[in-house]
Amino acid sequence: MDETTPAPTTSKPRSLDEVLVAMDVVDTLRHRDQIFLKEIDHEGREEDLVSRLKEIYTAQGMDVPEDTIREGVRAMADRRFVHEPAKPGFMRRLAIIYVTRARWWKPAAIVGALVLGTGAVYQLGVAMPRAAAERALERDLTVTLPAELTEARDAVLAVAETETGIARAEALYRQGETALEEESRQGAEAAVEALTALRREVASEYQVRVVNDPDDFTGIYREHDDLPGRQNYYLIVEAVSPTGEVLEVTVRDEETNEEVRVKRWGQRVSRTVFEGVAADKQDDMIIQDAMIGEKQPGAFEPTYSVSMPGGAITEW
Repeated sequence: MDETTPAPTTSKPRSLDEVLVAMDVVDTLRHRDQIFLKEIDHEGREEDLVSRLKEIYTAQGMDVPEDTIREGVRAMADRRFVHEPAKPGFMRRLAIIYVTRARWWKPAAIVGALVLGTGAVYQLGVAMPRAAAERALERDLTVTLPAELTEARDAVLAVAETETGIARAEALYRQGETALEEESRQGAEAAVEALTALRREVASEYQVRVVNDPDDFTGIYREHDDLPGRQNYYLIVEAVSPTGEVLEVTVRDEETNEEVRVKRWGQRVSRTVFEGVAADKQDDMIIQDAMIGEKQPGAFEPTYSVSMPGGAITEW
């Protein structure tokens, strides 16, 4: 080894006190920027800066080793104890969010809970029921009601024995189909109900009898709208089954042109028939021959045994 080459030295671990003193040197330099800027930025002036710092510490009654002062000067020059703020960026934002979490997490949690709660209420109370209703409507319009409509029409055709009954069933069926095309559940359901009622009536059997009760109207008359002084005569009748049950039947009111389900109605008859029934009742307050028509199974409407101009009313 060359004698002029200095032997390598091993770094000696520094004690905590030495590190603290070096940090104090740096702190002193920071508070005395003019000293640092004036002295350390010029080559060859480190010795002067160390000497001046030693004087400062001596004046404060502190015996600081020269190598410790030198270490502090070099640390200041190397910015070893200077905090460098993190550069703006994503990681810095995450760190700030984490450090300040005590201020914002509770309000954020409350807001989040409100948002989630509102969303859950909307989903459970509005969105889900609406979606379920839409699915149910689509199923009814495409599967359930078409099947019920066809079944109700076929049930009428199975018992109808007259062209009038068959034509009526087909007309109601077409009304139901139109309602389905228009996506009207109410209209389709009404057609199914009307076909069901038609099937009951076509299959039913009853007698049309004049109401034979001393306390009830037996007949009434109405003035003719088109011919003043001319009157229409009606007998108040009901449909009685073979077992004596009074049935509810569908009657078209000639004054309103609407079909109504009733148990009693005014059947329009000739004046001769009307006066004959009135005379029969006046005799002993009992109508001896109250039956004026009969409905057979499979027929659409009754067959009458008296002079019948046709037409009926449901209110009087």
